[in-house]
Amino acid sequence: MRRPHDTDLFAWVERLAIPHHQREAVWHLVLSGPRALDAVRAGLAHDDPAVRRGCTDVLDHLVDDAALEDLVAMVDDADAEVRVKALHALACARCKENGCSPSAASVVPAAIDRLRDDPDPHVRNMAIGALGRWVHDDATVLEAIAEAHRHDPHPSVRKKAGWLVPGGPLYEKSKPKRRSVSS
Repeated sequence: MRRPHDTDLFAWVERLAIPHHQREAVWHLVLSGPRALDAVRAGLAHDDPAVRRGCTDVLDHLVDDAALEDLVAMVDDADAEVRVKALHALACARCKENGCSPSAASVVPAAIDRLRDDPDPHVRNMAIGALGRWVHDDATVLEAIAEAHRHDPHPSVRKKAGWLVPGGPLYEKSKPKRRSVSS
């Protein structure tokens, strides 16, 4: 397969289906910036899960307010790896190149659903990661994580959830600092 023209972004999305071209295609699309978003968003509905995974990787870097709803929808994809990548993209502020940061209202319901109901323990672990930033602000998040800590069937999920419940190292480290009132 010949290398697509740099501006043929839909062809670059199709290139995500070829294992030895995936990395190049992801970075070409990321470096193409917002002009790649139409092709990437279309690729989220592709039949090939490798293309959907690649498009989700690209959105990890380029998501904007218009594409955020599409990214949240990928949390329910049939492919577990797509769900993992979507949850990572929703949780990771470090990768965002445009400052778009998903709100609790857009992430929390989908992540809690994955934490409670996903058959894949890796997906449930990523859901915990996506929820962790709101553990001090949302009682529903804390309750879902505590429930996973007590009852999830997989030990790695229980362990990661334990990091984000009161007394857990991430919970304590991220706890808002109390200001002392001086008289």
